[in-house]
Amino acid sequence: MALLGQAALAMWWDMGAGMKPEFEDWHSHEHFPERLGIPGFLRSSRWCDASGGTGVFVLYELENHAVLSSPAYLQRLNNPTPWSRKLMPHHKNMMRSQSHVLASWGGLTAKYATTLRFVPGAIGDVTRFCSAARAVLEGLAARPGVAGAHFLKHEAPPIEQTIEQKIRGVPDQCAEFVLLVTAYDETALSDITATDLSSAALRALGARELPANGYFALSHSALPADVR
Repeated sequence: MALLGQAALAMWWDMGAGMKPEFEDWHSHEHFPERLGIPGFLRSSRWCDASGGTGVFVLYELENHAVLSSPAYLQRLNNPTPWSRKLMPHHKNMMRSQSHVLASWGGLTAKYATTLRFVPGAIGDVTRFCSAARAVLEGLAARPGVAGAHFLKHEAPPIEQTIEQKIRGVPDQCAEFVLLVTAYDETALSDITATDLSSAALRALGARELPANGYFALSHSALPADVR
C-alpha cells in the first residue's frame, strides 16, 4: 500500500484573508512537529489552492485508525498552543475525513493533487461504487504524468468535540469518501478530471451527488525525522 499506514486524516478549509503567510509558518514550524511527535503519525503533507486561492488541503498518514482516538492525539487537540488558538478561528469551512485507506497505488508526494470529496449520502450503491472506484484509480496510477491514486473512507472516531473544534466555532463537515490523485504533470491531472473523473464518469460509478473538487499545489511534506 503506497500511503504510509492503514489510515489517514484528510482536511480541507479556506484560510482567512491575509493569514496565509503566518499560517504556513505556524503549520510547518509548530504544527507539523507537534503532530508528527504523536505516536502513529507517519507523514504530513500540505497543499494549497493551485490557482492562488484560499483553499488548503492537508493529509496526515497514520499507522491505523485508532491513532485518531489515542490519548496522545486527544491531549494535543484539547490543549492547543497559543499560536494554534490564534490561527484556528481563521480556518473557515472545515471539512475532515478521519479515514481508513481503502486502496492506494503509486506515490503520494507530487507537485499537484486533486481531491474529490463525497458527502454522506452522495453514493447510491456503496459496494458497487467502491469496487468501480478501485478499478478506475488503479488504472490511473500508472498513467504518464501521474504519481499515485488513493481511496479513503471516513469513520468518525468515538471522541467528544475537542477544544480545537470549539475554537473554530462552526461544526466540522465530513467527506464520507475521498478520491485523491497526485501528479507531477499538470496537464495529465487536468485530463483525468475531464475524462476518467468527470461528472458523467462519477455518475456512472454510482454517485448520486457530485463531489466537491479541489485542485492543489504542494507546499510542504515532512516525515517525523524531518522536524525533530
